[in-house]
Amino acid sequence: MVWIKWLVMVLAVLIVALGAFGASRWAANTRELTERLEASRAPIGPARYDAARELEGLPAPVQRFFLAVLKDGQHMVSAVTIEHCGTFNLAAEGPDQWEPFTSWQRSTMRRPGFVWDGRASMLPGVAVHVHDAYVAGEGILHPAVMGLVSLTELRGTSPEPDGVAVGEFMRWFAEGAWYPTALLPSQGVHWSEVDQHSALATASDGAVSVTLLFRFDPPSGVIASVRAEARGRTVGPTVVMTPWEGRWSNYAEVDGLRVPMKGEVAWITPQGLRAYWRGSTVDIRYEPAN
Repeated sequence: MVWIKWLVMVLAVLIVALGAFGASRWAANTRELTERLEASRAPIGPARYDAARELEGLPAPVQRFFLAVLKDGQHMVSAVTIEHCGTFNLAAEGPDQWEPFTSWQRSTMRRPGFVWDGRASMLPGVAVHVHDAYVAGEGILHPAVMGLVSLTELRGTSPEPDGVAVGEFMRWFAEGAWYPTALLPSQGVHWSEVDQHSALATASDGAVSVTLLFRFDPPSGVIASVRAEARGRTVGPTVVMTPWEGRWSNYAEVDGLRVPMKGEVAWITPQGLRAYWRGSTVDIRYEPAN
C-alpha cells in the first residue's frame, strides 16, 4: 500500500505546483487588464462636489440620497480599490453551491470601468479564478479553474442589450453606491422620479447605455437596491435576458462618503430570487480627483 501513499503525495505536489503556476499567470493577466483600465482614464471635472449646483432640479428621493452620502465641497472620486470577502454561488442552475470567495477590484470613474479579480474555492486546493471587467468599452467575463482551464470566456464591445459590454457596464453603474459622486448629474447621469422612494437613472459610455431603477431606504435616504429589468444571463451555451438586482446595506462613513459594507446580487427568475453573490467590504481606498 506504500505506492498509494506515494501516489497521493505526487498528486498533492502536482496540484500545488499547478495552482502556483496558474495563480502566477492569472496575476499577470490581472495586471494587464488593470494597466489597460488605467490607460483609458481621463480627468474628472469638476474636482469637487457642489451641492447647490448638482442637486438643483433632481427628484426629491435623489436629492435626499446625495445629502445623506456626500458632504458639500468634498473631492469627487476619481478611482477606488475595494476588497471583498463572502460567498459565491458556483451553480448557475439546480441546487445552490455556495463557496467562500475573496476579491480585489479597481474601479475608475472616467472613463468608466472596472477590473474584478475573484477567487472561489471549488475543492480543497482547487480554486476558480474569475475576471469580470469593463475596460475601455469592452466587457469581459472569464472564469478558469486554477487560472488555467477556462470554463467560458466572453468578450465584446457590442451595444446590444444582450451583449457582455452592456452587462458589465450595468454592473459598474449599479455599484455606484460605492462611488456615489459618479452618480451626479455633472458626471452625465440623468435621473427621473418614479415615486417618493425610487428613481430611474441612465448612464452612457459611448454607444453603450443602461437605465437602472434605484430604490432608496426611506429613513436614511441611502441606496437600498438597484434593479435592471433585463440583463444578459449565461445559461449553458445561451444568453437569457433576466431581471437582475443588487441590494446594499450596513452603510458606514469612509473618507467622508457613506457607502455600503454589505451586498447581495441576484437574478430574478421565474422560479424566484436566485442570489449568486453575497459579500462584505474588507477594505476600500479612494483616489480623489485633483
